[in-house]
Amino acid sequence: MTSPNSVEDSSSSTEDRIIRHKGLDRVYHWTMALSVFILMGTSFLPILGLKFPWVTVHWVAGVVLSIIVVIHIIRALFWQDRTAMGIGLADIKRAMQSIKWVLRSRTLPPDLPGKYPLLQKLYHHAIAALILALIGTGGVMLAKIDTPFWQRNPYMLSADSWGWIYVVHDFAAMAVVSMVLIHIYFGIRPEKLWITRSMLLGWITRSDYAKHHDPDLWVQEDDQT
Repeated sequence: MTSPNSVEDSSSSTEDRIIRHKGLDRVYHWTMALSVFILMGTSFLPILGLKFPWVTVHWVAGVVLSIIVVIHIIRALFWQDRTAMGIGLADIKRAMQSIKWVLRSRTLPPDLPGKYPLLQKLYHHAIAALILALIGTGGVMLAKIDTPFWQRNPYMLSADSWGWIYVVHDFAAMAVVSMVLIHIYFGIRPEKLWITRSMLLGWITRSDYAKHHDPDLWVQEDDQT
């Protein structure tokens, strides 16, 4: 039988939570992560000599990634705050304050950001550009393989054009590997686990909110992202 105190504690715990990532956004994030890991595995494991039908798995994962990215873009344009990832002079100002704070040339701590600090915004834009480059070039490369939907046409482009397609695709793939490693590294650092938890469970505590965010820049009561 549940005691009144336990009910009160549970209610208090729920009220202490602030939604940072909604369920649909978390599903998108982890589906994208799974797709990227499959694409990385099917790209580089065959180079190491592991033999399996990687081509089919690779292009299917690429199509899944393309679909969820399109869904995310549409959702971001019409149902989310399009300014949340924008970079302005205030972000640059806070970055300079942080540098001075680290170098001990500033006595006051840097101003708190809104929902996303500058480094998260820069990472988002960089990984978005790389993923779009992969999707664009990968979509063209689908013309060189047989699928249940079309027959291969390797002569669609000239040899030089195909060469540039592969250069951009391979460069973006290598860059994504580095970006993923950076993402994992910061995701498991003790001081960043509160952000990782929010991508798993969707919420942060009010103490984390007060410690890491400016409530005037991220008004959580009205936030719908």
